[in-house]
Parts: sequence; C-alpha cells; structure tokens
Amino acid sequence: MRLTVVGCSGSYPGPDSPASCYLLEEEFEGRTWRVLLDLGSGALGSLHNFADPLTIDGVLLSHLHADHCLDLCGYYVMRRYHPSGHAPIIPVWGPNDTPGRLAGAYDLAPQPGMHEEFDFRLYPSGPFSFGPFQVEAIDVEHPVPAYALRITAGGRTLVYSGDCAPCEGLDRAARGADLLLAEAAFCDGDENPEGIHLTGREVGELAVRAGADRVVLTHIPPWHDKQIAFDEAREVWSGPLELARVGAVYEI
Repeated sequence: MRLTVVGCSGSYPGPDSPASCYLLEEEFEGRTWRVLLDLGSGALGSLHNFADPLTIDGVLLSHLHADHCLDLCGYYVMRRYHPSGHAPIIPVWGPNDTPGRLAGAYDLAPQPGMHEEFDFRLYPSGPFSFGPFQVEAIDVEHPVPAYALRITAGGRTLVYSGDCAPCEGLDRAARGADLLLAEAAFCDGDENPEGIHLTGREVGELAVRAGADRVVLTHIPPWHDKQIAFDEAREVWSGPLELARVGAVYEI
C-alpha cells in the first residue's frame, strides 16, 4: 500500500496544510485502486496534486466533524457537474447520519441529496473487503460517533486513529500496525477536556502497547507547535517517528 498525506491540519486548515485527508493506493487486478481516508476542509484542492479526484474508488470517513468530511460538498459538485459528464456513483462509508449531514451542509433537500453521486454505506460490525483492501472500522471515544480505521492489503496494515481519546477501541485497532497514523491534537500537561483527542505522549504509549512498526503524528492544530507533539511521543517511543506533512508518501 502507498499512503499519501493530502491534508493533515487539525480542527481547521492551517497555513501549510488543509484539514484531514489521506490517499491510500494499492495495485489490484491490473489497475491502481484509490480510497480516501476523510476529506476535510480544503483537502479537495490539495488532492488534485496527487491524483485525479475522478479516479477515486471510495471514501472512508472517520467521523462527521467538518475538518474530516466537509469537502465532500465540493466533491459532490465535481462529480455531478464535471464537463466530462456525471461521474459514476462511488461508495462513501460513515456514521448513520452521513447523507443528511452532507445534504444539509450544501443546503440540499434530503432526497435526492447527494445519493446520485455517493452510495452511502454504514460500517458493518466486523471487517469487510473493498477491492484489495480489508477494512475494519472500530468505535472510539469522541464527542460524536467516530471510528479508528484498520486497513490491510498485501499483508500489511495501516491504522488511522481518526479523532479520539485513549480508549479500548483504539488499542484494539492499533495492535500490530505496520504504520500507525495517529492524531496528536493535545499537549501533555495542558488542561485538556476529556474524551476528545490524544497527546503526543499518549500516541507514543499507544504505539508501545500496540507493538507498532512506525508512527506518523497528524492532526496537530495550527495553534500548537508540532515539535512539542513529536518530542512528547519520542520520550516514550523509540521506533520510527515522523510528523505528517502534505505530500509525504509512505510505502507500507
């Protein structure tokens, strides 16, 4: 699998990155399959630098906060009104109210809403297959329904935390990850509200418990110094560690 960082800013687009979006690619049955992990604020424009957006096979949403899903509104416009014609429907997995949330965001009636562009699907209770990818969405702790995504192809596993606080679901998702892509929106020692985000230290501790191979820290808000998150994680995690940046590519 190849992972490309399309956007990695936390909470809103920052000066050097749009909000959350990651492109995952794998060769299968004679072609390249492409899925997006989230499509947050500002990410659709950045996606053009790494792939033709009309070649995306599906979208996996971690949750429905704007910095993880809102550019599906622009993507709806592109797929509906592109000069090459109305693009084929592609699947979008997400929480139960995904169709209504996105229709409302673009001021559309619920029907047809975006159903003529996207085949909205709920995550099943266990793993499912899509092209070369085996996907498992695991409930994690956040103020809204949210999932960590565990994706395997070619015998290798990527785990994307989405947004969440430390919880049993995240530990279960991260176990044995070849690459752990984890948010680190909070700083250790701050008066952080409970049940929302991880700190760099908590990601490092997670990686140790999970026996992860590599760690990439992401979703750091523009008001925080990314190096603080890195240093916190490094205090407890001695393995390969990087800060996400737009355009970074990881072969998993």
